[in-house]
Amino acid sequence: MHPDYPEDDAVMAERLRLCPEGCFALTADDDLLGYAVGHPWYARSVPDLDTLLGSLPEAAGAWCIHDVALVPEARGRGAAAALVGLMRDEARRRGLPALVLVAVGDAAGFWRRHGFRPIPEAPPPGYGSATLMVRDLTTPA
Repeated sequence: MHPDYPEDDAVMAERLRLCPEGCFALTADDDLLGYAVGHPWYARSVPDLDTLLGSLPEAAGAWCIHDVALVPEARGRGAAAALVGLMRDEARRRGLPALVLVAVGDAAGFWRRHGFRPIPEAPPPGYGSATLMVRDLTTPA
């Protein structure tokens, strides 16, 4: 779903293996309409694109939203917000104080509407002109 940011199938399979509670699929009948992938990670950073993690950090400082993707037909119906809410809830369940992500393309506006703010740290190489963003979970959005 993100042709400008390709990742090997092994990367997504590893995320599912390491943190199944952070992997969500949006389906209708037998069609995949979208997905979301997240996992515990270090504060104010995200893993490199298309990189295996090996393991998750024991002392995570944030919940990393690795990916939220919807097919065009599923957009504009609140599905992405619902997926973000599921990941926010999982982060809170784990006691993590923040959500962190890389906003690619024109997605920064969407993330701002969900309480995320840009931070000065640069995203890892491979994301192009993307923005690293964080949402504090210790205060209301």
